[in-house]
Amino acid sequence: MSLSLLTSCSPTFSADRHAVLGGAWVGADLPAARAPWPLQCLQTPVLAPQPLSQECWALPGGQPLSSGQSEGIAWRRGGDLLFGVIEIDEGSVTVQGGHTVLRQAAYDAYARVFRLLDAQGLPHLWRVWNYMADINGETDGMERYRQFNMGRGDAFEDGARSVIGRVPAACALGVASGPLTVAFMASSTPTVTIENPRQVSAFFYPSHYGPRSPTFSRAALAYPPGQEILFVSGTASIVGHQTVHAGDVRAQTAESLDNVAAVLAEASAKSRSGVFGLGDLGYRAYVRRPADLDAVRSVVERRVAGAPVVYVQADVCRSDLLVEVEGLALRTLSA
Repeated sequence: MSLSLLTSCSPTFSADRHAVLGGAWVGADLPAARAPWPLQCLQTPVLAPQPLSQECWALPGGQPLSSGQSEGIAWRRGGDLLFGVIEIDEGSVTVQGGHTVLRQAAYDAYARVFRLLDAQGLPHLWRVWNYMADINGETDGMERYRQFNMGRGDAFEDGARSVIGRVPAACALGVASGPLTVAFMASSTPTVTIENPRQVSAFFYPSHYGPRSPTFSRAALAYPPGQEILFVSGTASIVGHQTVHAGDVRAQTAESLDNVAAVLAEASAKSRSGVFGLGDLGYRAYVRRPADLDAVRSVVERRVAGAPVVYVQADVCRSDLLVEVEGLALRTLSA
């Protein structure tokens, strides 16, 4: 049961060769027709190489799949792998316990995810993709990203999940408008979590970054049957816990890749498939200011030696961060 990540998969994608678990669509306009699988739609510009990006997680054709809807989550399952997507319109949220709207929306999304995974007997989140409007904006006296972290962390605790150590790889980015959207991959088996020796683990950030620290690992190694997957979380120009190279997008991009390289060294020490280098992954690079694309691209393409990279306009979780890079590698394990 070999999992693959395919690009340019349309809603009419052939089911003969591939059984699609779910995927993502990124572009300035929403797709004309939704795919029949769980699809995370991000209405934000793709800066390069093409004006939109489509991808889907797929199993071999003929693989039996089950699918459904659960509390607003669209999901599909093949064997012990599940991919799901939930969108929550903040205007529809009923606030409880004095929470802000986004904190409540994040809590509701993750609480529903955990209830679904418990019902499916697949308790382990491998990777989560979080996107929200106006991530650096302030409402109710607090930055929205900090509100999101509070709701997410509350749901992890209430769902009897760890908020330290064994937490999924993840990203959290801002787009101009739209619902809170959370896509996730989960399984019956846990990941091997990876941290970065150059950085304080996100779940140990000091309190001046918000009342609750972010709940994610720097990377994770996952093991579908016969495979090893390395998920590298959104990675930015942070050393220790502090932003470095404020205002210098080239230096921030280089520092982000230095951090990815440090994560790969840690992952290589735990890998079953061998050493990971920067050129072994595929990447998504989030660029805050479209005018910075050429500068970011020149640094990235010099460092990753021809690896595939999609550049997307998005706001990074701190207002002084101009770029963020995430990565993925899939390998077949020898018998």
